[in-house]
Amino acid sequence: MESLGREVHLSRATLARRFAELVGQPPLTYLARWRMHLAAHRLKDSTDTVDTIARDGYTSEYAFNRAFARHRGQPTGRYRRLARAAPASG
Repeated sequence: MESLGREVHLSRATLARRFAELVGQPPLTYLARWRMHLAAHRLKDSTDTVDTIARDGYTSEYAFNRAFARHRGQPTGRYRRLARAAPASG
């Protein structure tokens, strides 16, 4: 947040406040949700292992699994199985 604030010439606090006003949620909440969205797509559409996906932003597979389950309401393995079994929408 601090480096992003410098880029747009705002303090970290001002950037966080304005971001929340415009987007409807704090920046780090938005980032976590976006990461989970990207991870969910990778779980469904790629053959990447959970460990590989976890390394893109998490300190361990365990930390990623806990965060994913908290955000998506189910563990990564179950999500992958169900997402791949669901018929494609469109």
